[in-house]
Amino acid sequence: MAMLRSILHGLWMLVTVVPWGIWMVTSSLWSNGEQMYWKAARWLGWQIDALKLLCGVEVRVHGMENLPEGKTSPAILLVKHQSTLETFLMPTLMPHPLAYVFKRELIYIPFFGWAMGRMDMIHIDRRQRAQAFNKVVEQGKRLLAQGIWVIMFPEGTRIPRGQKGNYKSGGTRLAVATGAPVIPIAVSSAKVWPRKAFVKRPGVVDVVIGKPIPSVGRDAEELMREVETFIEAEMRRLDPEAYR
Repeated sequence: MAMLRSILHGLWMLVTVVPWGIWMVTSSLWSNGEQMYWKAARWLGWQIDALKLLCGVEVRVHGMENLPEGKTSPAILLVKHQSTLETFLMPTLMPHPLAYVFKRELIYIPFFGWAMGRMDMIHIDRRQRAQAFNKVVEQGKRLLAQGIWVIMFPEGTRIPRGQKGNYKSGGTRLAVATGAPVIPIAVSSAKVWPRKAFVKRPGVVDVVIGKPIPSVGRDAEELMREVETFIEAEMRRLDPEAYR
């Protein structure tokens, strides 16, 4: 049954991504950045709704009150990465537009990547490390000043359930450079949609949003260790079976 439901969800994504990708590329000729973002968030919302309807995946969010208030309040979201699910989910939860920091290879994926390439986000060439980080800081400052929150996955890639990746300090370095607070977020997505898996299983995904951590005057590595400590402690609380 889980396989059948997953096939239906995969077909739904495939059927909707083609016209959506074409529409995004076409409408970018007259739409501004914020309009493009909310068009993308609407499609992502369809996929999350379909996960609930077809695959029995529920999302439970804790800590929305920890998000900064105000249209121009800056924030850098640092999120646990186990699945494609949180990539799709975060824009459907957040009250501000988000700018993802992602590897530039993704923009070459037909339709989905083409749409991402037309949006005001930060795509980097990982081979050019120093130049890549300079681009993150330059574009990050501009986006944060516009009230757009920057979102990063500090582990860099999807991590198997019950494991911890190497937390890289790029997000906290950006925070220190811009003065924006960081918000650690734990997500137990691999319980229902594991890394590199096609089959999604029914269940509850918990999202825990931590309190903003000020970055002014902080050391980036020390700040990242604080983020890591919060996220990994929450992951063990949310999914104890995986960390036995």
